[in-house]
Amino acid sequence: MPELAPVTSAVLPSSLLICSVKPMCVLFLVVGPEIASRAGLSPSILSRAACGVWRVACGVWRENRGMRVNRIDGARLWSDLEALAGIIDFGSTPFTRRAFGPAYAEARHWLVGRMEEAGLVVRRDAVGTVIGSTPRTRSLPPIVLGSHIDTVEGGGRFDGALGVLAALEVARTLADSGETLNHPLEIVDFTAEEPNPYGSSCIGSRAWAGTLNQQLLERTDVDGETLADALPLAGGDPRRIDEARRAPGSVAAYLELHIEQGPVLEREGASVGIVTGIVSIRRVSVILSGRASHAGTTPMDVRQDALPAAAELVLAVERTARASGGELVATVGKAHIEPNAPNVIPGRAELSLEVRSLSHRLCDAALDEVGQTARAAAKARGLNVDIRERSRLDTVAADERIVQALERGCTSIGVRAMQLPSWGGHDTSLISLIAPVGMIFAPSRGGLSHHPDEWTSPDQCAEAADALLAGLRELDRSFAADRG
Repeated sequence: MPELAPVTSAVLPSSLLICSVKPMCVLFLVVGPEIASRAGLSPSILSRAACGVWRVACGVWRENRGMRVNRIDGARLWSDLEALAGIIDFGSTPFTRRAFGPAYAEARHWLVGRMEEAGLVVRRDAVGTVIGSTPRTRSLPPIVLGSHIDTVEGGGRFDGALGVLAALEVARTLADSGETLNHPLEIVDFTAEEPNPYGSSCIGSRAWAGTLNQQLLERTDVDGETLADALPLAGGDPRRIDEARRAPGSVAAYLELHIEQGPVLEREGASVGIVTGIVSIRRVSVILSGRASHAGTTPMDVRQDALPAAAELVLAVERTARASGGELVATVGKAHIEPNAPNVIPGRAELSLEVRSLSHRLCDAALDEVGQTARAAAKARGLNVDIRERSRLDTVAADERIVQALERGCTSIGVRAMQLPSWGGHDTSLISLIAPVGMIFAPSRGGLSHHPDEWTSPDQCAEAADALLAGLRELDRSFAADRG
């Protein structure tokens, strides 16, 4: 079991000391004069002794009440992770909890309750992002910790959820020890971080950054429902989107704990990763339009078959990524064929393509090459081609002051950390537009993520949360000093 917070061995005994010493001191003050008289002593001796013991006991209590707690309660964090993992979409593959669905609403209701139990003041902004705040003690902007609790279809129980619940556990640990930071603290669950049916992602953090525009709100799913229509299901109000925007400087810093979703930490034997930067992510849709016709009676030389052209494009994407020497990854993760019947030539193929790299130049070059392939394949078959950018996240560098604070924090508690880039996209990318950002990674067994078998052990979760707490303290101190 992970090491329990020292509050159980420091703050609690000092409280018991007060409870046991106070009655004894009162008794001495009441009967002390009679005892002293029978013993031939001055009646004031026992009274002074009782008062002295009381002052010492109060001093011990005051000292221990503010004692730093360097370890979170790992059992409590794991219990929360298990509880949240049990709230999933009905009839779906574990652990699916898609944004805007009933399970998502239920999970957030549960989360609000846990935040309130921890003494946080909870509210939702205009896009439904859940925010739990500590009181302001100084005129400093908040340090924000968090992530998201929505998942992909057939996703895992740790992606996003660990970041939100570890942040909540950090807030509880600070409250348990009576410790107050220089900055107020906000714990957030950003709305709809994962790709959704409306062709976007990172809805909550986009709203904070001011990039959730009307064009995105008007995007539709396959049934014609818009993102604006769906926002109230997450507790949002599309008429008030501008109210969710955070001005640059209104957030002192943003820290996100997340599972790595890759194999590096496990391979290198590191307990946590300190992220140095997040890759650029570009998503485009490619629509190839030909003509559907009978699969038996239409000669091969007059067909306008969209699917072979789509197949050429998929292979070209793979070749382009493999040729980059590991500096770029590319995926065709979704395909829709019409009319999708065994005896009908496909008249339309729509592909969703994604490329990722730390280099803007490589992303641009890869998309240019894919576009050329698509146009050539379409021309050879008499097809029309339509290529549209669906979303774009540029490369983000972690703030060097935060990287160093996280390094100091890990060193202070003996956690082995290594620096590495993030190949996954996160809310951190959007928040970087308004505040300094940093990330901590916890290991992922076998590098597996977006899958029900995604796994990070209880000890690994606790150790990453310990690193988050230690890094937060270092960051709070250094940023407060910078502001004078």
